[in-house]
Amino acid sequence: MKIYRSIAFLAAAVLLTGPAGSVVISARAEYLVYSGGITSKSGPGAGSLSEAPAEAPASTAQTGVITIGEMPAANGSQADLPAETWAAQAEAFLSAETGAVSVQTQDTAAGEAVAKNGYHNGARIGLNSAWQFAYHSAIHTGEAVMYTASSGRKDRIVAVNAGHGTAGGESVKTLCHPDGTKKVTGGSTAAGAVKATAVSSGMVFQDGTRESAVTLRMARILRDRLLAEGYDVLMIRDGDDVQLDNIARTVISNNTADIHIALHWDGDGLSYDKGAFYMSVPDALKSMEPVKSCWQQHEALGNALISGLQTQGIKIWGSNPLDMDLTQTSYSTIPSVDIELGNQCSDHSDARLAAEAEGLVRGIGVFFGF
Repeated sequence: MKIYRSIAFLAAAVLLTGPAGSVVISARAEYLVYSGGITSKSGPGAGSLSEAPAEAPASTAQTGVITIGEMPAANGSQADLPAETWAAQAEAFLSAETGAVSVQTQDTAAGEAVAKNGYHNGARIGLNSAWQFAYHSAIHTGEAVMYTASSGRKDRIVAVNAGHGTAGGESVKTLCHPDGTKKVTGGSTAAGAVKATAVSSGMVFQDGTRESAVTLRMARILRDRLLAEGYDVLMIRDGDDVQLDNIARTVISNNTADIHIALHWDGDGLSYDKGAFYMSVPDALKSMEPVKSCWQQHEALGNALISGLQTQGIKIWGSNPLDMDLTQTSYSTIPSVDIELGNQCSDHSDARLAAEAEGLVRGIGVFFGF
């Protein structure tokens, strides 16, 4: 659950984690917001839910609001409390209310936008062991980074996942499916396997550039375009390496974003650029949860992204989409797509990546109805 506390005059935010999930106190709120469940932005919670108050920022309009007792303040005022003192009081207060057990302080600049999930610009987000499917992850010491748009805010969070880039990921295995069933298609792991490579290293372009370097460049270009359009962005990998396997990347996205887009290029061995495509869900997986509840939204997102790329003249593979049994979509509880922007023969200049980013942004707008 996520809780925003009534202390708008403090330039600090506190993140608490406990067995029940994440508890976030935001300095921007003047009310308390409860959001429960991993697939619902306004799921049921303790207390009586009501509509967000009129003075609430638009970023909280989709959540429920409840009120609890005031947190004790030194000398009758919280305005002058040091962040550490306030954090200690917050921890004690919420420990009694929610069972939260640990606390970290985070500085939030005055007037800075806070994403609807309570995270501020630059917040680092690790894997919470209480989140659904988190226990299947084998590599999870890294952190994703939240970026918030400064203007024209759309109240949508896009998880941008630069494929690959996890040192040691090829030597670790994780379950292909949360229910332990066998993989139904090939790929970096063969069909019939129960466990898959935690994170593959990716392919190498014809000019010797590693795919992981290009996916990171693409992610940064896409991040900047999304922020300019008013989207908040969760960067799953914000540097050359992040110690998050594919399950951890997916679970963090499930719990902190609205959609999840993984960026890749296909290592197909061809001598020509076949074009872009997305990976769709094989029919054999459509009865397995959480795929059963989400695959239509995965494919709606994939189709929207392809339509956006087409507006920029990006070549689309004639056999798009390609059915593929992926760890990503097997564990996703939000609309989620692996988009392959070409292969090892594709142009990956900055100009080309900028055109592809523009197409993806347009596709995202189509998906959300903007």
